[in-house]
Amino acid sequence: MKWIDNLDGNVIVSDANGIIIYMNETAIRNYEKDGGAALIGRNLMDCHGEASRHKILEIMTTHQKNVYTIEKRGRKKLIYQSPWMEGAEFKGIVELSLEIPFEMPHYDRNKKEV
Repeated sequence: MKWIDNLDGNVIVSDANGIIIYMNETAIRNYEKDGGAALIGRNLMDCHGEASRHKILEIMTTHQKNVYTIEKRGRKKLIYQSPWMEGAEFKGIVELSLEIPFEMPHYDRNKKEV
């Protein structure tokens, strides 16, 4: 999937054991100080602090998403961590990290438009 390699956001995929099996080019560049492409093959647990490791284990056992925003270095980001499933089988975790505006519109599509 060539398009995903240059997506303007980080895409990181692990297997069911937490081993990083894919990083798009953007993630490789953004994590260059931490090893960049050399992170592929490493365990997610080795790349995170205690609170994050707990959340990763929770995703692995409950198969529930973890979605939140952060502010770091003057940027706001949406972090979307989701279990990767094939049928009922847990295959790993997909993490998307996308920069978003501090202020952005919200549309309620449940309301009838006038």
